[in-house]
Amino acid sequence: MATKHEQILQYIDELPVGEKISVRQIAKALTVSEGTAYRAIKEAENKGYVSTIERVGTIRIERKKKENIEKLTFAEVVNIVDGQVLGGRDGLHKTLNKFVIGAMKLEAMMRYTDAGSLLIVGNRTQVHEFALKAGAAVLITGGFDTDDSVKKLADELQLPIISSSYDTFTVATMINRAIYDQLIKKEIVLVEDILTPVEETICVKTTDKIYDWLKYNRETQHSRFPVIDKNSKVVGMVTSKDIMGHDPSTPIDKIMTKNPMTVGRKTSVASSSHMMVWEGIEVLPVVDDSNRIEGIISRQDVLKALQMIQRQPQVGETIDDIVTNQLVLTSGKTKGEDIYGCDVTPQMTNHLGTISYGVFTTIVSEAASRVLRNYKKGDLVVENMTIYFLKPVQIESTLAIYPKVLEVGRKFGKVDVEVFNEGILVGKAMMMCQLIER
Repeated sequence: MATKHEQILQYIDELPVGEKISVRQIAKALTVSEGTAYRAIKEAENKGYVSTIERVGTIRIERKKKENIEKLTFAEVVNIVDGQVLGGRDGLHKTLNKFVIGAMKLEAMMRYTDAGSLLIVGNRTQVHEFALKAGAAVLITGGFDTDDSVKKLADELQLPIISSSYDTFTVATMINRAIYDQLIKKEIVLVEDILTPVEETICVKTTDKIYDWLKYNRETQHSRFPVIDKNSKVVGMVTSKDIMGHDPSTPIDKIMTKNPMTVGRKTSVASSSHMMVWEGIEVLPVVDDSNRIEGIISRQDVLKALQMIQRQPQVGETIDDIVTNQLVLTSGKTKGEDIYGCDVTPQMTNHLGTISYGVFTTIVSEAASRVLRNYKKGDLVVENMTIYFLKPVQIESTLAIYPKVLEVGRKFGKVDVEVFNEGILVGKAMMMCQLIER
């Protein structure tokens, strides 16, 4: 039996795209309290099929697919540019394919403007009208208004007309930045991308006995299972270590490990891998907000995903990508005594024009990671870092980085890193890394 919360989510999901939603309306339709309705709407918003727009309200929008993440809806554009909707509110849930900057003659502009475009233009009423007829939405810059006839046309065609007080250049930059940020997010692999769903997972119930575990073990060759109660909530984990030396008729809840570590669907795979290595866990249950089981992820799944990420061409570059691309091996004498070079570009500096603390940290950790990979094939997680000192380094300097491996164990590595600029020591750090074997 689904809970009230789940019933509301299902109700919202089945609403047509573009439908307006209010707390009061849902509370009335499903006879629930307004608090329960509000919580469900918030979750639907987090899951990406509802959007709240200022001065418009909450509407059901198209759920974004992972591959389609760089497509913005007109509703998101309104939020990005602090816009005001002048007409065509019913079309805010639609996605835009491209945006056209209207800084040319009308005929030339119309050649570029087609259905699904967003035309960014000033106070040119005739252009607004032609764009709508071509199936494009309009974003008026400079805070200008438009004619009532144009607003009426926008309502009829369900194509938004948005007004923003920013100028054209600023608006285009803001939208570009938003698309770029979404491209970076697209590259982050989440638990929901790799989990084994609950239907394909065997869970042990608290009422089961050890002989049930033995049966599952024979069937699947697995030795670790999540333990769930009658409401499907995760209450423990049971492994071969737990059952050793116990009578086969012993109930599972007497020998299981209680309150196991769990992750949510939106947890990144990178932080899950850190949990698994740090705690020595092979399997993690994936749960929803109410701690109900949604699936599991194994150490193998996580490592496979991390290796895939490294092979992906980056679409949106983060500051870390920019820094690590600058880091080049200048000479490798003997094993573990590599020297790296790195040019300090304008992007790597702070407001004083010297290397920023965050960039220095990235350079040090990347150099240490690379030198440790010569010893161990696999991934590693920085456990802690001590920066002893850092002197100001000017823009456009070239750094020489000397990472020196102090010791390498089966599970960890310790590296000392010295950074020189023109022969002078400008930074020194020590790092401890956890090694994840493949």
